[in-house]
Amino acid sequence: MNKKKLLVGGVVLLCALFGYAYFDADDSEETSIYAEVTKGTFINEVIISGEVQSTSLKKINGPKNVRKFKLRDIKIQDLIPEGTIVNAGDYVGRLDPSGVNEQIIDAKLNLESAQSKFTQEQIDTTLSLKQERNSIKDLEFRIEQSRLELKQSIYEPPATIKKLEIELAKNERDLKEKKDNYFIIRKKAIAKMVEVGTEVSKIKKTLGELEKLQQDFTIHTDSPGMVTYAKTWDGSKKKVGSTVSMWDLTIVTLPDLSKMQSKTYANEVDIRKIKNGLPVTIGFDAFPDLELEGEVTQVANVGESKRGSDIKVFQVLIKLKENDKSVKPGMTTSNAILIDKQENVLKIPLESVFSKDSIQYAFVKKGFGIEKRQVKLGMSNLNEVIVLEGLKEMEEVSLNLPEGMEDKAIKMLEK
Repeated sequence: MNKKKLLVGGVVLLCALFGYAYFDADDSEETSIYAEVTKGTFINEVIISGEVQSTSLKKINGPKNVRKFKLRDIKIQDLIPEGTIVNAGDYVGRLDPSGVNEQIIDAKLNLESAQSKFTQEQIDTTLSLKQERNSIKDLEFRIEQSRLELKQSIYEPPATIKKLEIELAKNERDLKEKKDNYFIIRKKAIAKMVEVGTEVSKIKKTLGELEKLQQDFTIHTDSPGMVTYAKTWDGSKKKVGSTVSMWDLTIVTLPDLSKMQSKTYANEVDIRKIKNGLPVTIGFDAFPDLELEGEVTQVANVGESKRGSDIKVFQVLIKLKENDKSVKPGMTTSNAILIDKQENVLKIPLESVFSKDSIQYAFVKKGFGIEKRQVKLGMSNLNEVIVLEGLKEMEEVSLNLPEGMEDKAIKMLEK
């Protein structure tokens, strides 16, 4: 009888304890979501998007002479589609020639004016030199006549002879002076003709250069490759309607598809983790199943402002270690930069970590209750954190703050 009473009493007591533990734990557990402490490989990555580009580009430029003729902001009138495969000599595009056409019209008008001036100067020079030569001939006739009269005056009075001698001397002096003047006038006329002729030649040369420039406004490639549109200073692509500056004449580029890289930008927090030589797994938005291996080759030391924001970003260049024919310049990439990798470590989700007064702790499921326990943590990534002390594999931790546990005491780590 006593044994039966003891047995019944024990069962009742056990049920009471079970019910207490169950209902006491239920209040804190019913709203909790748990995750298991796992052991395995921890990967710390920085994942940033970027764009495929070639490390070697052949630039196809507009005509250089636009600088000489001060043609600013020339519009692109036509371009072949981006991605077109071209051979040397193929048509690429055309620039708006309206500016050069205006200068050609002006040059032609100037040439007509200069040629007319040259012709007029030529006529005036011919007439003036002819008059001077006729004057010289007239003086020579007069001198010859004076000599003949002097020769026939041997029987004339001395005064008459003296007068004829003086007149002959004067005519001879006038002839010498006339010849000297003719030499000067002729030299001056030649110089004037050269000046006017030079102006004509100069305008003809300018006109020829303008007509050649007009032809060069039709752009052809001198190398084979795949056409990609050049970019402006703000990163936008040049296209039909865009303008070309005399200081940046690049219209399109021909990338070397065997030398590709991913160009991306990291924020101020992530850039501290990224170093040259880190391995990268590169994905492509256009090909979700394609992944290529890469390596960080350049990390900018100076940040630059992001358009429309005060946020500073740092350029990171990632070399593709392997090539794939489907990868083209301009494609969007997802770059997973491996910062660190550790094997056989304990991990828990970041959501399961709480902190108070620099003490980090987790809510650990213990029997039918929850224990608020201090944890020592290591490196973290976007989703997980390494547990150095305080937890064991396969224990369960709460992903949210259990109801009624906020003011519970923390079970501290043993020192």
